[in-house]
Amino acid sequence: MDSINKFQRESVWHFEDHVFNYMLPTNIACWLFDPASLTARLLNASDGNFRVRVMSQSWGTPLWNESKRLGMRERQVALIREVFLYCNDEPWVFARTVIPRTTLTGKENYLANLGSKPLGAVLFSDPNMHRDHFEITCLRDGDLLYSHANQLADNKPTEIWGRRSAFYLSAKPLLVNEIFLPAIAQCRTARHPSPFVRYR
Repeated sequence: MDSINKFQRESVWHFEDHVFNYMLPTNIACWLFDPASLTARLLNASDGNFRVRVMSQSWGTPLWNESKRLGMRERQVALIREVFLYCNDEPWVFARTVIPRTTLTGKENYLANLGSKPLGAVLFSDPNMHRDHFEITCLRDGDLLYSHANQLADNKPTEIWGRRSAFYLSAKPLLVNEIFLPAIAQCRTARHPSPFVRYR
């Protein structure tokens, strides 16, 4: 799937403090603001029946708002990786990661060779990792990321919710978009061990 389609619009992202619980489906709100490892939570929720399906990984031009968030120059290329996170043999999460070329220098060059290894497991095991604030989006038909996230869906939902945040490894950034798909509603959220609830 092409990274950019001129007939689709970029997503509108909101700072987490501007998103209120009355706006969110209750079964999604508890995922959006969790600062812990999403990979670890999905492993727990699926009793270990978890895998990563890589859809694409290539050098390309990020979306305008992605470049802005990462402090990149216009038309500067990055490594763009799109995957689905499967739990119990269903896609629960669509993830899009944008990694500037400068981030892949030095010991961080291993990020270009993850294959089907989950990125979250790598990031949260790195003692030099720092994560900044969440931004939240609601995606509908016509949004570019909505199209990417629903490429496997037979029946597309009216809307889906997602979040993004920048991670820093040795002060070098990468941007991770995580879009939560309808199948995640079947997750037993009570199994999550931490009282992280942050939505209002």
